[in-house]
Amino acid sequence: MNDDDLRSLTVEAFLRRLSTREPVPGGGSAAALAGAMGAALLHMVVELSGDRATDGNRSDLQEIGAAAATWHSELLNLAELDARAYDGVIQARRMPRDTERDAEARRALVHAATQEATRMPLEVVRCGQELLRLAERLAPVGHRNAISDVGVAGLLAVAAIRGAALNVQINLPFLPEDDPLRAEAPRALDEVLETLDERDRALRAVVAERLA
Repeated sequence: MNDDDLRSLTVEAFLRRLSTREPVPGGGSAAALAGAMGAALLHMVVELSGDRATDGNRSDLQEIGAAAATWHSELLNLAELDARAYDGVIQARRMPRDTERDAEARRALVHAATQEATRMPLEVVRCGQELLRLAERLAPVGHRNAISDVGVAGLLAVAAIRGAALNVQINLPFLPEDDPLRAEAPRALDEVLETLDERDRALRAVVAERLA
């Protein structure tokens, strides 16, 4: 992996890195970045809505804006951490296994790295869930002229959740069967994914109604 922090790359440079045969960055980082863009859009809509806020929703808008800024930063950080985590898996798999001692050390490193590579996208799922909640709160009260941006933010939040979930699922089989994550991660995903389609449709319906 190149030493450049993903957060310091231009959009063009990030996409160029993403398009190479190198496995890092990959889908996990892309999912996190999708979420970060969604958070930034929500913050933008809050900024645009501030001048027309009523006493009844002013505090809500301020709270949504502050939370969106937090998730923006967190998801951008997770894009980098996910890339580092999977790079750790790659490096661990390249460790020598010529002797039993080498092989045991390699197994331990691969296990630890795979755990981290599973936890990072699982954290993206959690952040995406919180981001979707913000979009649901903002859709009825955000500036009508920017309601399409709330809709795009919602779609990006859903993409972040689903994309990160795929990255969790692909790593799970590489964990030992007695690793607690083998059971914990699917349960955590199910809690989010079982209502995701319904929430996605509901948010899009609110956006469509305000666009009409």
